[in-house]
Amino acid sequence: MKKPAALALTVLLSLTWPAASAETIGEVDTVFKWIGPDHKIVVNAHDDPKVKGVACYVSRAKTGGIKGAVGLAEDRSEASIDCRQIGPISFAGPLPAQEEVFSERISLVFKKIRIVRMVDAPRNTLVYLTYSDRLIEGSPQNSVASVPVDRATPIPLKR
Repeated sequence: MKKPAALALTVLLSLTWPAASAETIGEVDTVFKWIGPDHKIVVNAHDDPKVKGVACYVSRAKTGGIKGAVGLAEDRSEASIDCRQIGPISFAGPLPAQEEVFSERISLVFKKIRIVRMVDAPRNTLVYLTYSDRLIEGSPQNSVASVPVDRATPIPLKR
């Protein structure tokens, strides 16, 4: 259980920390709203910042209406991910066995969507997991994708 001071600091940081940006590829409306934007499914592209030649595409629900328009809505936890090799793969340096490569708030304060890269060294494969979490309780809903890397290019691991 978090102490009150740690909880307050976490809330403060989540309000002031800049949101990472993703490139929106497209969106479709799912529910018409008379006032405010419609509910949508949004598809975003995320380039892995440490692995050149890999991009992940994440689709997720985005809440509309009045609350969505003013940033007070909490988006649903469901998301889907697909990652692909989009060019020659190269590494900026050794990778940790597991690392968060992207996160974005999906509610005013407490909820984030995250993408975590894991290295499956025996198979020379990058595994990407997307999920959402909350300050108190996250969701078990998740999606996973993998990008096999040619054996001629071993994945450099941090030791």
